[in-house]
Amino acid sequence: MGGLYLLDYGAGNVRSLVNAVNKLGYEIEWIKEPGDILKAEKLIFPGVGAFGSAMQLLVEKNYAEPLKQFIASGKQFMGICVGLQALFEGSEENPNISGLGIIPGTVKLFNKDDKVVPHMGWNEANCIKEIKYKNELGQDIHCGIKPGSVYYFVHSYAVPYNQKIKEWILSTTQYGDEIFISSIQKDNVFGTQFHPEKSGYAGLRILKSFLESSGNNNLVVVDDKKIIMKNPTILPKDRFRKRIIACLDVRTNDHGDLVVTKGDQYDVRERTTDNTNGQVRNLGKPVDLARRYFDEGADEITFLNITSFRNCPLVDLPMLEILKRTSETVFVPLTIGGGIRDIIDPDGKFHSALEVAGEYFRSGADKVSIGSDAVYAVENYLANNKILSGRTAIETIAHAYGSQAVVISVDPKRIYVNSPDDEPNHHVIKTSYPGPNGEPWCWYQCTVKGGREGRDIDVHQLVTSCEVMGAGEILLNCMDKDGTNSGYDLELINDVKKAVRIPVIASSGAGKEDHFAEVFAKTNVEAALAAGIFHRREIPIKHVKNYLKERYILIRDEDPSL
Repeated sequence: MGGLYLLDYGAGNVRSLVNAVNKLGYEIEWIKEPGDILKAEKLIFPGVGAFGSAMQLLVEKNYAEPLKQFIASGKQFMGICVGLQALFEGSEENPNISGLGIIPGTVKLFNKDDKVVPHMGWNEANCIKEIKYKNELGQDIHCGIKPGSVYYFVHSYAVPYNQKIKEWILSTTQYGDEIFISSIQKDNVFGTQFHPEKSGYAGLRILKSFLESSGNNNLVVVDDKKIIMKNPTILPKDRFRKRIIACLDVRTNDHGDLVVTKGDQYDVRERTTDNTNGQVRNLGKPVDLARRYFDEGADEITFLNITSFRNCPLVDLPMLEILKRTSETVFVPLTIGGGIRDIIDPDGKFHSALEVAGEYFRSGADKVSIGSDAVYAVENYLANNKILSGRTAIETIAHAYGSQAVVISVDPKRIYVNSPDDEPNHHVIKTSYPGPNGEPWCWYQCTVKGGREGRDIDVHQLVTSCEVMGAGEILLNCMDKDGTNSGYDLELINDVKKAVRIPVIASSGAGKEDHFAEVFAKTNVEAALAAGIFHRREIPIKHVKNYLKERYILIRDEDPSL
């Protein structure tokens, strides 16, 4: 199909969208100048990050007016995430910046009182339009959205349901006790708040429906007798899914090859018969394993780069190629951790952490994970009387790409004490698992350099400070639990969940299906991550999901049909 164009204003990861379109058998051209917009027969406008940044860039690049002309011409348009939000008049996120004004209404911040924000993960999209008679063109009024399917959302702002614009609303979604617009469709205009390119096969079906449709849909006319408009139903509890995340620790082995490995309490080498360090554990190739996990139903995949490439130019970093190749066949969110910091190329060229993150986003990453540098940033923040500098990797990346793009990876270990008075400067908890000398209290010390160095900062200080800086998610590891297969550290997780209002991923310690059920039931954490048990096929992801489903824990089921 000719005339299919992508409008990229520099939003971040659009590679995955291009790969999804290519997988469906289509080629897509990039808008390079304002005049290209009106050349298109179909246009996809994806967006991530802040509403204001997106609109400012559209105006600065002279894209806004041609975009409005394109939509008015009746040619088919699809907006994704901020690409949908931009169609409205404005947003609370940036109240002084106007949207395209095609749809009446304002994008609003979620209420944080009853839920964590961002809304990050898998949720349903419930169509409120029904068709009485088959459309003469044979087109799908629901644009590929199917009952029971779930889609990947990642946003802090949304458009609340409003009957006054019901002719625009295709589907709604409930998060907490709020109902918001999750997709719109009227005449030639279609948009989703969720990311179809990151929603597995369910998302690919939506893209396929848009790509296969022909001409002006002319489907949704509110007074057309063919269309029935329903009101959304408010449920006692939303249908937000728990996420199962597969983690791949990637490093070079002793032969210089990039492999997936797994440590026991952060030691990734095999033990020899004389109890000395052996070869780096090799559990497979990163791209192949990631594809396997996608096929098995992983809701997200995280790459943690545990090798330093200090003598490698930014553009040649091996993890960039891994992301590019993975995003060709894996259509769920990808996170990359390790090396998200200011770097200097061998020729002396400086690259900021923001620039490094940008390279990862353009290579296929949806989120970046920051570890040791987050600890250093918080140390400086606390030493500076909790005054934000605006220059940390967390702040600059969150400002440019949105808080949902920044994950803080925490590597804590327990420090036991006899009384809170023993550690007046740290957040101490009462533990049901006393220390080696019967100590009934402990605090969680943050570590850096892969757990090799402890710092004088506790987990509570770290996560609350990072939330203020703009981080959107916490990846909560635990050195004491890593590789033990004894279950997650529920005390640590519950303590962190009480401290922050952003999503938390439980990590370290999973050894059986019940550990996943336990962490979801006893901590209300949003996601659970595992590595070694998935790599070694000790517990397949599908087994974990079936076990959770049998216990009425909401998870994502994947239908691999297109």
